[in-house]
Amino acid sequence: MVSLYSMDEMEGVSPSSTAAPIPERRARSPEQQTESSPPSKQHCEHQARSPRRPQEGKRSQRRQDDHEQMLEESERQRLPDQHLPDQSGLVSDTAENSPKRRAHFLHGPYPATHFGPKACILPNPTSVMHIQDPASQRLTWNKPPANVLVIRKIRDESLVEPFKELCRFLVEEKGMMVYVERRVVDDATLSQDETFGSIRDQLCTFREGYDDISDCIDLIICLGGDGTLLYASSLFQGSVPPVMAFHLGSLGFLTPFKFESYKTEVAKVFEGNAAITLRSRLKVKVVKDLLQRAHQQQEHNGLLPPSHSTSEAGKVTLQLQVLNEVVVDRGPSSYLSNVDLYLDGRLITSVQGDGVIVSTPTGSTAYAAAAGASMIHPNVPAIMVTPICPHSLSFRPIVVPAGVELMITLSPDARNTAWVSFDGRKRQEIQHGDCIKITTSCYPVPSICCHDLVYDWFESLAQCLHWNVRKRQARLADDLSDDSDTEN
Repeated sequence: MVSLYSMDEMEGVSPSSTAAPIPERRARSPEQQTESSPPSKQHCEHQARSPRRPQEGKRSQRRQDDHEQMLEESERQRLPDQHLPDQSGLVSDTAENSPKRRAHFLHGPYPATHFGPKACILPNPTSVMHIQDPASQRLTWNKPPANVLVIRKIRDESLVEPFKELCRFLVEEKGMMVYVERRVVDDATLSQDETFGSIRDQLCTFREGYDDISDCIDLIICLGGDGTLLYASSLFQGSVPPVMAFHLGSLGFLTPFKFESYKTEVAKVFEGNAAITLRSRLKVKVVKDLLQRAHQQQEHNGLLPPSHSTSEAGKVTLQLQVLNEVVVDRGPSSYLSNVDLYLDGRLITSVQGDGVIVSTPTGSTAYAAAAGASMIHPNVPAIMVTPICPHSLSFRPIVVPAGVELMITLSPDARNTAWVSFDGRKRQEIQHGDCIKITTSCYPVPSICCHDLVYDWFESLAQCLHWNVRKRQARLADDLSDDSDTEN
């Protein structure tokens, strides 16, 4: 399995990730004093109590849009001329004779190579045909990491002690600034533990949806199951810091590390040069078009002739990054779901059944696998489309290239509305005139590997899904032979 992105070219379009200087919390070694210092405790409390205003969220969104535009401009400059020949057989350079093309590569946009303020991919000077060996995907640090986000599975008392051990190790032995969610610190078990009080007072807290921590986190450590990694992905709608996930949950397909050796494993990651898997995400937009909805309602009432055209206008009500899948289903209705699927603006098919799943390779081992799809290695640049109980036996799951734009709309003759969810969250209703636009995001999730990206994936298949596990066939005895061998 290979990732079809050139490291030489990705370095040219990597965004510069620099964090603003922040006050010093405690005395540090001379090496750490030369780097950007983590925020003080007072600054952390002020940040948690005084969330950023909506204007700052808009500025962050504008920065992300500017970065994506910069990537597209760089891709235009790096792509060879792709003009179609005119009638005379010569290549025309004029804009009038050349078709309009999207500014992305065949296998999707270049992913960001910087993850958080200080982490990036180890440069690889050797590449053949823009194909990078997955084994060369190594993590390195531009500067030593200082701020660590620890995500703990909520409502699991068995994780309290591992959480305290990890925080004590990071704060006292490594001198890190540790960020945790407010509701984790407010846990009654931690509040009653007097021995943990000194560590708890040094933790920085935040609240999801109120505090923006995307510019100050160098490393993410997850304690729990696969849901913790999905939650970590949802916190970062732009560049995602490296994620180190410890298996302390029920499944653990995305969590390769064991907590028994956490000190050794965390120390290795801080030193850098660790193998990573770039888990692609989906960039999703939900567009509400009230005008188109009213037009279709008039068609339904017989006031206007039928029209199957989709409106380009509309209001974007939701835009987010999805790690596993986007699920469109029939919701509580007893009727079949009837939605139209477009690929790059062209109608491909209508999905009639219980719904459809649009997933990443990471999500191929989740809901899509239960619906009958193939399991794809996360390093493969692709988008999977899997029907849920289709009303046609020939409707099989398909795989399309990463970078294409999928659009899902409610069919004009659909008897009921549809419902959509994103990684199992933010479920909402889709009505006539609404559409869901899906494409590959340029902000993948860099998941740190325990061994390497090939061994970890197949180990997860065997341990979590029991892939190809069966009772072994007994070998034949040496003195026995097949009767067919003795026949003349």
